[in-house]
Order: sequence, then structure tokens, then C-alpha cells
Amino acid sequence: MDGLRAQNSIAADTTLIVSLGEAIHRAQQNEPAFAAAVADRKSAGVDQYLAKAALLPTALYHNQILYTQPNGQTNQGGQAGTQPSPIFIANNAVHEYASQASINETIGLKQFAAIHTADANAARSAAELEIARRGLLAAVVSLYYGLANANRKLSLLEEALKESQDFADQTQKRESAREVALADVLKAQLQQQLRQRDLMDATVATAKAKLELGVLLFSDPRTSYETMAPNAPKAIPTRAEMIAAAGASSPEIKSALASMRVADADVLTAKAAYLPDLGLNFTYGIDAPQFARRGDAGVNNLGYSMSATLDIPVWDWFSTQKRVKQSEIRRTVARVTLSAAQRRFVATLEEAYAEAATAHDQLDLLDLNVRTATESLRLTRLRYTAGEATALEVVDAQTTLLTAQTSQADGLSRYESALANLQLLTGTL
Repeated sequence: MDGLRAQNSIAADTTLIVSLGEAIHRAQQNEPAFAAAVADRKSAGVDQYLAKAALLPTALYHNQILYTQPNGQTNQGGQAGTQPSPIFIANNAVHEYASQASINETIGLKQFAAIHTADANAARSAAELEIARRGLLAAVVSLYYGLANANRKLSLLEEALKESQDFADQTQKRESAREVALADVLKAQLQQQLRQRDLMDATVATAKAKLELGVLLFSDPRTSYETMAPNAPKAIPTRAEMIAAAGASSPEIKSALASMRVADADVLTAKAAYLPDLGLNFTYGIDAPQFARRGDAGVNNLGYSMSATLDIPVWDWFSTQKRVKQSEIRRTVARVTLSAAQRRFVATLEEAYAEAATAHDQLDLLDLNVRTATESLRLTRLRYTAGEATALEVVDAQTTLLTAQTSQADGLSRYESALANLQLLTGTL
């Protein structure tokens, strides 16, 4: 027996106590959709870097050895003296060695438009990450407060079961003393049996709520843990404070604005095809029949060359025009989406504030209902003891008290969830 108690003590010591903040942190590490949003944001940051790097010149070191069959003749070949002629006229010499450093730069409107696109995509991915974060927070908060509510109801049903058992014992004693009829005992026992079934259902509901939250928090959802009792709910902010905070932090609107910027950048990219691109090249090294700084007769093989290329678009069968039109159509859709996001945010904010305000206003009324039902049960039990009330009245008072307590627990959970939703919308959670 002592060993079993020691094991239970160790198990109790190893039970984790998880706060809401820790639950959110654990969920952010385990939830795949949030991980994907984080990865998209990091990938967008890499795209930003690549777009900016495309404006800078690139350098490479080129090395090549080329042998071509001679055709039996000799030619000048660009070198001092004569050399064997290659059989392929496109090649410069029978033996050709190239070892060159080459620097290339391309300048055009497309490169600058790509930067605008990458910046807009990065802003959109940051907004989408915030949306994913808030969505995950909403899920964790809902499950966390849901588990707290389930625990509260479980405790209430345990107390209700004790109350029904106490009343059943009282009726049995009075029935044995021939003070009440057997019907009172049966009524009390039926109430007790009902509370036993309710407690069993509440136990299962609490276990399910703990498993649902455990899926987000742990690699094994069966991990033993307990949540901290929620603090006293805070007061809701004023409407002016809510509007000021929410207007600057809405990720949905930020995402729609970023999508609008992406659409503008796409139009700019499409129009960039109307303009020419300037290509610059600087090459330094050797390209000669000998792999050496100097060739036959002391000719210098080491040198440089420069080139500039300007490709001016002339005719593409209206392809560029159609691409511009296509991007403008998508920009129109993005503009409509932005307007819809703004309207939806205003409506969502008003709905959330109304829900939180109503839930807050009902807390005092629910508390009064519980106090009234508690006093009603106390007086009814006294009247029953004095023989002035029936067992049916006691059972009805017990049911009324449990209903009031359950409603109070639901109302508190409702307010906690509504306040958390309002905090999410205003960016304070």
C-alpha cells in the first residue's frame, strides 16, 4: 500500500502544469499549418534577397580547352606568324585555351519590378503568417478555456452528486422513521442516479477536451498535464480603444493591401517588356592557341574585352499588350478583394465587441442567479425538514441550482472566449 501511494505521489509530481502562454508556445512548435506559414515567410525573405541581388553584376571564372582537327592549311589566325587552320571554320585555332574572368550586368525595368514584386510578396506572407498565428491562438484559447469550463462543470456535478446523495440519505432516514412516503425516497434516488450519469458524461467530456488540447501541445496527446485556473476576466476595452488598436493591426487588411501591391508590381512587370534591356560584359584573361601569358614571337595573350548590348523590342504580335491587360484584370480583382476585406473586418469587429459586451453584462446576472438558486435550495431543504415542502420541490430546487451554476460556467467561458477573440482582433493577444 505504501509503495502504491509513493507511485501515485511521483505521478502527481510529474504532472505538467501548462499556462495559456506555454500552451500557445507549444502549439506554435507543433502545428503544421503554422509551420508552413513560417516557412513561406522565410522563403519570401529569400526571394527579396534574390530580387535585389539580380541588380548586381555577376562574376564567373571560365576555363576551356578546345581541340579541332587541322585541315592541312595555315592562316594568320590573329596571332603573329602563321598557324594551322582548324577544319571547323567556327573555331579560331587547332588548339585553343580559354581562361577568363567574366563580369556581367543586365539593367532593365524588369529587375526593378521584380524587387517590387518580392517586397509585396514578403509583406503578404508576413500578413498571412500573422493570420495563421492568430488562427492558431484562437484554436488554443478556445480549447484551453473549453477545458477549463469542462473542469468547472465536472466540479459542479461532483458537488451536485454529493447534494443528491445527502438528500437521498435524508429521505431514507425520514422514511424509516415513517415521516415521509417511499415515493420521496424513490424521487431522491432517481435524482441521484441522474447526477451519477451526468458526472460520468462530464468525465468523458473533460477527458476528450484534454486530449484535443493535448494534440496541439505534445507529441503524445496522452501526456499527463493540467491547465492553470484562468485569472479573473479583464474588463473589455472601450469602443474607441478597440477601433484604434484594431485598425492598425488587422492582418487580413494588410494581406489584402499586400496583394494589391503584388498586382501593381505585376502590371509594372508586364509593361517592362515594352522597354529595352541593357547588357554589359567585361572579360579579362586569355583566349589563345597557347595556355600562357605570351605566345609565339612574344605576342601578348593576356587581355580584356568589353561589350554592351541593347535589345529593343519591336514586334511580338501583341503578346506584351495582352499580358498587361491580363495583369490589370487581376489588379481589379485585388482591389475588390481589399474593399471586401475592409468591410468584413469592420463587421467582424462590431460583432466581436457586441458579443464581448453582452457576455460581460450577463456575468453579474448569472452570479445573482446562482446566489438566488443556492438560497432557494437552502430554504427548500429547511422547509422539507420541517415537513412543509415535498421531495419534488427539493429535487426541482437542486436542478435549478445546477442549471444556474452550469449557465454561470458557460457564461464565464463565453466571456473569456469573446474577450480573447476581441484581443486577437486588436492585436493585444
